[in-house]
Amino acid sequence: MSTLLSLRGVSKRFGGLLAVNGVSMDVAPGELVSIIGPNGAGKTTLFNLLTGQLTPSTGTIALRGAEINRLPPQARARLGFGRTFQIAQTLTTLTALENAMIGGFMHHRDLRGAAARAMAALELVGLQDRAGVKGSLLTLSERRRLEVARALALEPDIVLLDEVMAGLNPTEIGHMVHLVQTLNDGGLTFLVIEHNLKVVRQFSNRVLVLHRGAMLAHGTADEVLSNPAVVEAYVGKSRQ
Repeated sequence: MSTLLSLRGVSKRFGGLLAVNGVSMDVAPGELVSIIGPNGAGKTTLFNLLTGQLTPSTGTIALRGAEINRLPPQARARLGFGRTFQIAQTLTTLTALENAMIGGFMHHRDLRGAAARAMAALELVGLQDRAGVKGSLLTLSERRRLEVARALALEPDIVLLDEVMAGLNPTEIGHMVHLVQTLNDGGLTFLVIEHNLKVVRQFSNRVLVLHRGAMLAHGTADEVLSNPAVVEAYVGKSRQ
């Protein structure tokens, strides 16, 4: 199996806080991997290390075998990273199409090319009929899908979804799960931070658990979610 993304001993220290501690993993093309763990486990910090908002204190991040530790976010986006954020980054004064065009300009310098790529991304997430609507008028569910569309407009090889279902109702979550699974079936690679463990069970052929910045467990959803150490990390040690 080939490797798209590889981490070896990646750590990030903020003063006396070791937010990510010696994480190593490989991600193959076409995988859908969930990253779970309690609040403060280092999940978003890990995403920020992958996409260049942060630089590792130690360790190596490689994409297709080439180290990218020192590359800025825009360079990593050009190489194939797309991502969403915990809090939707919708530009509320711009239309949905204009928001998506921000991603489209990565590989299409002219307006027509960027708009065409952005519209294609909106169609993938079911927002083509909302293309002319300003971001401020979109629902939370639509903003979440717009975040995905903007990432898709980058023409990525791997997309990092950071709690993209937070705040959605069960019907909206179902639609988002279907969207991600459809894109993954089409060959797109995903890393997904998700707190909804029902979604994790639906999603993943592989789950990684972070706790206090370190890798606590990995395996299938059933293996990981039945692991006593993982249960303890989430709910605490039961009293005898």
